[in-house]
Amino acid sequence: MKKFLKVSLLAVLAVTVVACASSAVQLSTLRDTSVSSADSAPDVKTYAGKRPGQFALIERGFVSQPPLIPHNVDGFDISQTENACWDCHSSDEFKGKKMPMVSKSHLVQNVNAKADEPELDMRRWQCDNCHVPQVDAMPLVGNDFKTN
Repeated sequence: MKKFLKVSLLAVLAVTVVACASSAVQLSTLRDTSVSSADSAPDVKTYAGKRPGQFALIERGFVSQPPLIPHNVDGFDISQTENACWDCHSSDEFKGKKMPMVSKSHLVQNVNAKADEPELDMRRWQCDNCHVPQVDAMPLVGNDFKTN
């Protein structure tokens, strides 16, 4: 009886080991290389727009999508005290050009300021958290999203 139990357990163990070894799944990655291969830096992507005001606004994909930035943002610094986006987008017109103004949901009224001078809410200060420049790049994965 003991011999039969040992042989049975060894047989089950052998079948399990062979099944696990033969069914090893090759992992697939988005970069079409082995998981253990070294990463390489991605190609530098070029922005769709170059200078502000030269390109049309980019159509939104869905109703509540934050607007995309249709120009390059290199050199448009945002620090604790300076916001280059606010310089142009604090009104509907900047240096004679039509610019989309920051949404009223992003503004607050300071009690010490004039009534017609709302300020950018500090919770909305870092514009590039939601608003991103559009890059001409192939998607990594397929997307069949359809807007309402």
